[in-house]
Amino acid sequence: MHKTLAEQARAGLENMIVFNVLETRKLYSEKQLAMRLGLGRTPVREALQRLSHDRMVMIHPRRGIQIAKLSVDEQLKLLEVRRAIEGACVHHASLRATEEQKKRMQLLGSAIMEAALDDNDAEVLVCLREIHDVLVEATQNYFFAQTMSPLLSPSRRFWFMNKGASDSRRGAELYRIILEAVSCGDSDRAVKASMELMDYLKAFAERRQESSVSSEQE
Repeated sequence: MHKTLAEQARAGLENMIVFNVLETRKLYSEKQLAMRLGLGRTPVREALQRLSHDRMVMIHPRRGIQIAKLSVDEQLKLLEVRRAIEGACVHHASLRATEEQKKRMQLLGSAIMEAALDDNDAEVLVCLREIHDVLVEATQNYFFAQTMSPLLSPSRRFWFMNKGASDSRRGAELYRIILEAVSCGDSDRAVKASMELMDYLKAFAERRQESSVSSEQE
């Protein structure tokens, strides 16, 4: 799919944030980030505004851009909201997805499983981003796009920062089931699969929280 320069910049910046190429302790200028991406400052500025909205970066006027910190507590609070909204999202996507969107979902279900089995994290991230986009687009409701974006981006980042190989396969399988249900127009199964994904992500975060507490006590 063709992507605008701003979309390319956003994807490139998210990759660098998720895979810790950019450090949370440093301040970066638009010029530095544009040079790293090989893009102009205008699309990078637009991408940064969107990432700021998604709580991925903090923009300090006249000082620079800082990568936002991410905590387990914030992830758990985020999931409380995401659970309610994502269920509605997949419900409406099941009812309204176009034939083209359904085909994309089927292809993405296969692609994310293949990437997970190959332990290809970069490709898993690409698939997740496109899965989230197509599910939101399929609702045919602009407000889902506005609401879901700041929930999905930090959630993806947290998962990649803490996951193991088995998590890649588990996450991919859950998304494959959601995509299959939505593409078949099975709203009940899609919502049920979405809740299973939320349960998994909550348990995943809680394990990380318990691990942090244990490390602090030792």
